[in-house]
Amino acid sequence: SPLPPPSSPTRHPPHLVLPQRLPWQQAPKDFAYHEDEFILEGVAWPGAALSRFDRALLGAWQERMARGLFRYHLAELPTRVLPGTMRLLAQLNAQRSTERRRPQAVRSLTQPFDPQQFNFTQIRPGEVLLRLRRRPSAESDPAAADHVLVAINVSPLERGHVLLLPEPTLRLPQVLTPELLRVGLEAVLLSAQPGFRVGFNSLGASASVNHLHLHGFYLAHPLLVETAPAEPLCPARGLSLLHEAPAPALLFYTAGAGLEALARDACTAAARLLALGLAYNVFVTRGAPPDGSAGPGAGLRLLLWPRRPRFEAEEGAAFNVALCELAGHLPVPTAAVFEELSETEALRAIRRPLLPEPEMRRLAADLARLLEDEQLLCRLFQFQRPIH
Repeated sequence: SPLPPPSSPTRHPPHLVLPQRLPWQQAPKDFAYHEDEFILEGVAWPGAALSRFDRALLGAWQERMARGLFRYHLAELPTRVLPGTMRLLAQLNAQRSTERRRPQAVRSLTQPFDPQQFNFTQIRPGEVLLRLRRRPSAESDPAAADHVLVAINVSPLERGHVLLLPEPTLRLPQVLTPELLRVGLEAVLLSAQPGFRVGFNSLGASASVNHLHLHGFYLAHPLLVETAPAEPLCPARGLSLLHEAPAPALLFYTAGAGLEALARDACTAAARLLALGLAYNVFVTRGAPPDGSAGPGAGLRLLLWPRRPRFEAEEGAAFNVALCELAGHLPVPTAAVFEELSETEALRAIRRPLLPEPEMRRLAADLARLLEDEQLLCRLFQFQRPIH
C-alpha cells in the first residue's frame, strides 16, 4: 500500500554526530559501468531500445512511483509546442507547483552548507535507486573511482526525474565540481534515449537545495538547443557561442571523447563566473556539432548560461527560470498559463536574468582566453617534465 506522506525531515545540529549508518548506506543497487558502454553512435529521435542504464533507472523509478514514495503521482503531462521559431515546449505540471518542498532561503552565491536546512543526508532509504560506479580503466587510478548516488526527485518534472548525488556526508554546497559533472556527462552517454538530459542550477539561479546535486530526466521531445549553429570561440577547447536559441549560451561540444577535460573546462568557466558575481545554469544533452556538420545525436552539447543572481522568486512570473526553461522546456503551474502562453512572452521571461549581448560577448571572449591560457600552461608543463 502507498506510504504515508513524508514527515518533517530530521535536522541534525552541527554539534551532533551523525549516525554511523545513514539511509543511502543500506546497500542501494550497484550499477558499475565502463567506458565501453558509452553509446556514441546511432542515437536519434524518436529513440531506440532502452540501454542497460535506462532499464535500471526507469525500472527502479517506476517501482518507487508505484510504492508512493513521490509527493504526487506523475501521469502523462499535457504538452504543446508554442507557435514560433524557437519551438518552445510547454508542459502543464500543476502538482509540482503546489506539492514541491519550499525552496531554501539563499543569500549568497557561495553560501556554506547548512545542516539545519533540508539536505540529502535526510532522504528516505527507498528514494535511492542506484549507486553509479565507474570501473577503472587499465591506465587510471583505481582509488580515483568513486560512487555517485541516483535518487528520485520526489517532486518530479518528468518521467525518470532523478538527482545525481556525490557522497552526501561530504556536505558539499551547490557549487559544480568536475568530478560530478563528468559523471553527468557519462550518464547521458550511457542512455540510448536522446531525451535523457542532465543539468545543474547554481545558487542564485533557481537552485532550491544547497547540497551538491545534478538533475537528470527524460523528456521525449527534441529541443532547438540540440541543433542550433554556434559561433566558434575557442575551437581547441570545444567552446562556442550559441545565438539562435531561446537563451544565448556558452556551448561546449565533444563527439564523446575527452569527458574529463570537458568537465574541467566547464567548471573552470563556472568558477570564473562565480568570481565575477554571476550565477549560472548548465544543461547537457546529445546534440549536433556547432557547425552543423553532423546529425543531432553525433555528440554531447553542454550549455552554460551566465546570469544575474536572484535570491527570491519573481512575483507574478508565469514560471521560474532554471535549466529547463533556458533550454526551451517550460514546465508551467496553471492551465491558464499553459493555454495562453506565447513565444514572445516566454522569451521575455527566459531572457530577463541573462546578460545583455555586449556583456555576454565580452565575457565569452574572456573565458576563451582563460581556457587558451590553461591549455598553453598544460603544454608547457608536459614539455618541461623530465623523462625517466
